[in-house]
Amino acid sequence: MFPLETIESESLESLLFYSACLGILLLIGIVIRIKLKIFKKFIIPASLIAGVIGLLIGPHVLGFLPVEMMDTWSAYASILIAIVFAPMLIGININFKRIKETQAIPQFIYSWNMSFMQWGIPLIIMALFLTPFFGVNPLFGTLTEVGWHGGHGTAGGMSEVYENFNWSEGVSLGLTVATIGLVFGVIGGTIIINYGVRKGYTNYMGKDDTVVESSKPDIIPRSEQQSSSVKTIQGEIVEGYGFHLAIISVAIFIGWILQNVIEPYVPGVPLFPLTMIGGLIVGSILKRTSLYEAVDLETFRRIQGLAIDFLIVSAVASISLPVVFDHLVPLIVMSIVILFLMVFFFFYIGPRLFEKDWFEHSIINLGAGFGVAAVGYMLLRMVDPKLQSDAFIAYGLRAPLVSPFAGGGLATASIPILTISFGALPVGLVCIGLMIVIFIIAKVSGLYGRHSNNYFNHSLSVSKDRRSI
Repeated sequence: MFPLETIESESLESLLFYSACLGILLLIGIVIRIKLKIFKKFIIPASLIAGVIGLLIGPHVLGFLPVEMMDTWSAYASILIAIVFAPMLIGININFKRIKETQAIPQFIYSWNMSFMQWGIPLIIMALFLTPFFGVNPLFGTLTEVGWHGGHGTAGGMSEVYENFNWSEGVSLGLTVATIGLVFGVIGGTIIINYGVRKGYTNYMGKDDTVVESSKPDIIPRSEQQSSSVKTIQGEIVEGYGFHLAIISVAIFIGWILQNVIEPYVPGVPLFPLTMIGGLIVGSILKRTSLYEAVDLETFRRIQGLAIDFLIVSAVASISLPVVFDHLVPLIVMSIVILFLMVFFFFYIGPRLFEKDWFEHSIINLGAGFGVAAVGYMLLRMVDPKLQSDAFIAYGLRAPLVSPFAGGGLATASIPILTISFGALPVGLVCIGLMIVIFIIAKVSGLYGRHSNNYFNHSLSVSKDRRSI
């Protein structure tokens, strides 16, 4: 039921050495991120820089690092992603009133249908074209949503899912797709903003406005440093991080129990989404006790951030480049098709879905749909420097209704299982069907199609007062 094999002391020593090397890489990535401002401009995280360095000095390029180290690093992802997901639903409160006020519901529709598109279209392409003509594994069709809407963390964490179906190549390909999405998000998003400003689609940039460069220092001065978590329990009882890690441990333990209960009925279910359910259970129990007063959500976020950083470094560094080159044509085909559809979603769906500030609401979801929320925030700050629109707030409010499921949650982990069980074409058609159903419901309820007749006219009337970035 549980992994109870003995771990020899030599193995533990190797694990410590490999982890120390990972930490050294991350430190090098941090220094490079701070010294080279181009990485700040394009919000490339230090963990991704460190991972690329590890890839370059690894066995597939320069050969300085041994294969054994890469194999060990590649196994980190399924462990670290469980730590990331375990506390995700602890302390979550949904403000339904604010959701209605800030257009969070249209953002919910946009984000979910973007995921359905990123699942459905690639799976249909796989079934009709790439698998018959190129012999590509049907699971390749699940990578776009994993890598683009999920990002590098999700792509690395899906290793357990793909390995359960004897497709270890999926991890390297997923990380490659995530990198492509990040590039598309930053460069493509900036191009779209330039076009939008020229056409007058934006509401918070005038002719004298420019892109607001982040003036935040990379290293926060001591006089401005603030605590990122609070002390909630007396030190003589336990260290605060120890308390929160204990809660995460319980959530992971419950996840293991759920995995073993589900496994006979649904083979291949990964651990990480079940640890999220475990976190929901342990959080609900804690709320009924005095211990809940000691729970600090920011401490959970720090632990999650730590796990994600090391996950990205280890996962990117252990990418198998030969696998990527073997799938180059399918990668190019899928990337071009989904890029076109993402742009179509932005310019056609966005203005018909959002009653106000359609460009601002769409751009943050576009950036997030290309890989990470940070890209979405960056693009929003370009067109709404003072955050005058409700796009930022609405994005945060809709997150509890999306993040636990799509873009790296339960649904993301389930699609590969459904693909193997029922086939790429049926699953792809169902995803597109669900997307259409959601649009029909939105249309009938008056949430979709209300503003398609006048937004272009409005943009033409103000376009003369705008200029490109």
